[in-house]
Amino acid sequence: MDYTAPINEMLFAMTELAGLDAVATCPGFEEADSDTARGVLEECAKLATEVWAPLNAHGDRNPSAWEHGAVRSTPGFREAFRHFAEGGWQGVHHPSEYGGQGLPKLIATACIEMLNASNLSLALCPLLTDGAIEALLIAGSEAQKAAYVPKLVSGKWTGTMNLTEPQAGSDLALLRTRAERQDDGSYRIFGTKTFITWGEHDMAENIVHLVLARASDAPQGVKGISLFIVPKRLIRPDGSLGEHNDVECVSIEHKLGIKASPTAVLQFGDHGGATGYLVGEENRGLEYMFVMMNAARFAVGVQGIAVSDRAYQKAVAYAKERVQSRPVDGSASGSVPIIAHPDVRRMLMTMRALTEGARALAYVAAAHCDRAHRDADEHARDANQAIYEFLVPIVKGWSTEMSLEVTSLGIQVHGGMGFIEETGAAQYYRDARILPIYEGTTAIQANDLIGRKTLRDKGAVAMTLLGEIEETLAALQGHDSFDTSAAFQSMHRQLLAGHGALGRAVCFVVDHAHSDPNAVFAGSVPYLQLAGIVLCGWQLARSLIVATDRRERDVAFHDTRIATAHAYATHVLPRAIGLEAAVVAGLERDGVPALHVEQF
Repeated sequence: MDYTAPINEMLFAMTELAGLDAVATCPGFEEADSDTARGVLEECAKLATEVWAPLNAHGDRNPSAWEHGAVRSTPGFREAFRHFAEGGWQGVHHPSEYGGQGLPKLIATACIEMLNASNLSLALCPLLTDGAIEALLIAGSEAQKAAYVPKLVSGKWTGTMNLTEPQAGSDLALLRTRAERQDDGSYRIFGTKTFITWGEHDMAENIVHLVLARASDAPQGVKGISLFIVPKRLIRPDGSLGEHNDVECVSIEHKLGIKASPTAVLQFGDHGGATGYLVGEENRGLEYMFVMMNAARFAVGVQGIAVSDRAYQKAVAYAKERVQSRPVDGSASGSVPIIAHPDVRRMLMTMRALTEGARALAYVAAAHCDRAHRDADEHARDANQAIYEFLVPIVKGWSTEMSLEVTSLGIQVHGGMGFIEETGAAQYYRDARILPIYEGTTAIQANDLIGRKTLRDKGAVAMTLLGEIEETLAALQGHDSFDTSAAFQSMHRQLLAGHGALGRAVCFVVDHAHSDPNAVFAGSVPYLQLAGIVLCGWQLARSLIVATDRRERDVAFHDTRIATAHAYATHVLPRAIGLEAAVVAGLERDGVPALHVEQF
C-alpha cells in the first residue's frame, strides 16, 4: 500500500486549528463532533487506500480512450466510482433533503483530500459534480433542484462546468456559444466547449452539463452570459432517461498528467440544437457559475495538498530504503539509507512542512465557510464569509504552486530514479502541473486577491487576520517554553518578520492600486505567495503551541508537529521578506525597467 491516509494529522488540524467544536455549535451541525469526524475519515480512508489508490498508476499508464464520440474510462474506474457512489461519498456535505449527509464542509474537505491523494484523475469527476450541485442549490428552480440534485448527490449522474471555448479561455467576454429560446421555455444550444473535465465517460448513466451561453438578444461582454442545464440524456416527465441530447464529444486531449481523466471537446447543436434549460435569470450566468467555480477553486487547492502528501509519503519510504554514501558526521563506516543525510532530511521536512501548513489553512477556511452558512449570529456569518472569500484564492493559488515544489522535491529525493516513470514519483509532479492552471491560473487568483478581496474593503479582512497573527505572536512569546525552545524562538522571530512583510504589502496594495495599478498587479503573484507563506506559518505557530501543551498525550505525534513547525519557521517563513520586496518593487518602480511589448 503506497498511500496511507493521514487521519491523525487531519483530525489535529480540524479540531485544534480549524475549530471543529465551534462548527458543531452551529444549527444543523450538532452531530458533527470529533467522534463523528474520526468515523467518517476512517471509512473514507478505506475507500481511498484500498479501492482508489491502487488504480492511480494504472490510470496513468492506461488513460481514458475516445472512440466514435464515446469515452471508455480506465479499466477499474467504473467499479471504483460505483463504490464511491454507493457509499454516499458524493453527498458528504450536501443537504440531507436531497440525499446528502449534511456534514460540515470541514469534514468533507478531509475526505476530498484523501480521495485526491489516492487518485487525482478519478477524484476530478466528483469534484466537478460538487460544484454543479452547489450552483443548482443556489440558482436552480425548485423543479430543477428536484430533478437533478438528488441524482447528482447519489452519484448516479455526474456534473461538468462548460466555460472555455477555443477563442475564449479566461476572457469569457469573448464567449460565442449561443442559446435560442423555444416556445416551450427551453433553449437550443449551439457552440463548442473545450477543456471539459470528465465531459464524457462511461461511469454514470447521465452527465449534467452546466453551460455558459448567450441568448440571441443578449448584450455583449460578460453581462450577456446566461447559464443553462444541458443534460447528456434528456429527462422524461416521469424522471426516467430519454434520448441522447445533441451533445457530442468530438475528441479528448492528450496531456502531461492526470491522463486517466478525460478532458473533452464538446460540440453542442450540430444536429438541430442541444436542448438546454435556463438556470435562474438570463444574463446572470457568470454570477451563478462563480458559485460553482469558487467551490472548484477551493477543491483544487485541496488537490494541491493531496498530491503533495502523496509525494511526501513516497519520498519518505524511498529515503528509508535507498542505501547510498557514508554519513557526513562519520557515525557509520559504511553506506547508510539516504534519510540519514542532512539535505535529504531538509527536503523531506520542507515537503512535510509545506503540506501541513497548507492543509491547516485550507481546513481553517472550510470552517469559516461552515460558520458563514450556519452560525446562529448574522454578524458572525458575514464576518466568516468575508474571511472565507479572502482565503479561497490563497488556498487555490498558494497550495497549487506549493504542490509543484513538493512534488519536484519528491523527485529530487529519489535522485535519478525519480526521473524514471516506473518509480511513480514523476507522476505526482506531472499530475500537479495542471493545478496552478485550471479553474483560473495563479495570476487570476492573485488578481482576485488584490482586486476583489483586498481592495474591496481597503484591506480590512487582511488586517483582521494580521491582528489574529499578532495574538499568536504574543502567545508564543508568553509561553512557558519560549525561553528554552529553539522552535518557539525561531517561529516567533520569523513569523514576526513575515507578519511585518505582509502588513506592509497590504498597505502598499491599498495605497497604490489606483495611482499605479501596473506596479501593484505586477507584484500580484508574489503578494499571493507572501500571504500563503505567512498565513500557513501562522497556522503552524498555533500548531506548535498546541502540540507543546499536549505533548504528553502522544509524545511521538506531537514531537513531529513541533519539528514540522520548526522546519517551516527555518526553511519557509524567511522567504517572506524577499516576496515583500517583489511586491513593493512592482515592475516599473525603484528603477526596475519595464520592457515594452515589442522588446520581448
